[in-house]
Amino acid sequence: MNRIAILAIATVMFAAACGAQEPVDEALTGAPQSEALGETLADADFREVPASQGQMMLSFAPIVREAAPAVVNVYSTRVTQRRMDPFFERFFGPQGPQSDVQQSLGSGVIVDPSGIIVTNNHVVEQATELRVVLNDRREFEAEILLADDRTDLAVLRVVTDEPLPTLPYAQPGAAQIGDLVLAIGNPFGVGQTVTSGIVSALARTEVGVTDFAFFIQTDAAINPGNSGGALVNMDGQLIGVNSAIYSRSGGSNGIGFAIPIEMVRRVVDAAMTDGELIQPWLGARLQTVTGTIADSLGLDRPQGALIADLYPGSAAAAAGLEQGDIVLAIDGVDVNDEAGANFRYATRAIGEEAEFSVMRDGRRIDVGIPVRIAPADPDPDRQVIGGRNPLAGAELANLSPAFNDELGIDPFARGVIVLAVQRGSAADYFGLRPGDRVLMLQDRRIDRVEDVTDVISGENDSKSSWPIAIERRGQRVERTLRL
Repeated sequence: MNRIAILAIATVMFAAACGAQEPVDEALTGAPQSEALGETLADADFREVPASQGQMMLSFAPIVREAAPAVVNVYSTRVTQRRMDPFFERFFGPQGPQSDVQQSLGSGVIVDPSGIIVTNNHVVEQATELRVVLNDRREFEAEILLADDRTDLAVLRVVTDEPLPTLPYAQPGAAQIGDLVLAIGNPFGVGQTVTSGIVSALARTEVGVTDFAFFIQTDAAINPGNSGGALVNMDGQLIGVNSAIYSRSGGSNGIGFAIPIEMVRRVVDAAMTDGELIQPWLGARLQTVTGTIADSLGLDRPQGALIADLYPGSAAAAAGLEQGDIVLAIDGVDVNDEAGANFRYATRAIGEEAEFSVMRDGRRIDVGIPVRIAPADPDPDRQVIGGRNPLAGAELANLSPAFNDELGIDPFARGVIVLAVQRGSAADYFGLRPGDRVLMLQDRRIDRVEDVTDVISGENDSKSSWPIAIERRGQRVERTLRL
């Protein structure tokens, strides 16, 4: 490189470092200043080297200083009863139940200055005693206002004479992939810890931790004890509650999951108002649009969730959705599977309306769907069958979406289900089991419990032949039972 070129480069570097305002001689640079500067900025993509000691000392400390006081440790104590081993009772005689004390540790976030704390349900599940320790080492006894295993969230309350520090909620949908985030909690009980990372993904639905799976994924280190802690953005706002990790060793592998703020707010609001979380029910069975389905429907790419079935009279059916419609988005957020759709719908309170974007016959339409609870029609009408018949000793009930939800079975299932079977009864002898659905009895279709009682009352006690059809684990079984 000749001396003139070296001089030109040195002059440009010196001018930039000193913040010189005078233009550099074009003869030295070989190009107009504006053109050279434009190329430099384009090549650098507006990146800047730290120009001062202050910039080189940038830190998350101001965010942590504001957020950390609102993150607490939650100590849970469970007392369980167990009986002594029968082998020892043979020698020492009957013994009273023995108590086992189990303790676990998690984290929580103060979301209201009156002492309202949100954490994970699995942190406080079956707890007989709860103790909350603040960042400043103050301790409080806590009570559970609401615990919901379906969302894996719980809301606690502590009694305090002065307002507690809180974390403000982030706006729904504010988190974006690539955002810097901080995870604050108490991993392994070592004390409050802060880790940093980014939002790795949004809308993770195949995690299998809750019924309403729709997680924020982050690579900020999350370990046992972080459950219930805060995931915080760079504005010092709560964007999620840390809930689970993906790990084969039990430690952090850089794949952690947080429940989004939309569901957190919904649960906290329910706890502070009604004290009960009533989950809405869409009444549509959805399936992911695969490449094969997209080709069959003439779509240019897989997108959305296909409506495969609708429950008569459900919110989706009443709003005019049809089988074959493709749900693209709910309230402006894209959905691609049933879990995502159920989550978006469940973040709305009962009585509100959710905006569905649907593709039908190649056209995109918007449909407002009211948020409703699962219907409880028909009434369960639980009855234990008596008399001389193959169902004697079986407790039967009518199925409905609401009752099915309580039982934890397919909400679309209908008919009559066996809830329990008495030991030594006719139903036990013939092999009926809880969970069986009674489909036919004496060649009559069974839709309600009253259909069973009608058939039984219409037969005399000397009847020995009973044709019956049941469904067990999706398989139809037909037999003729003889008394």
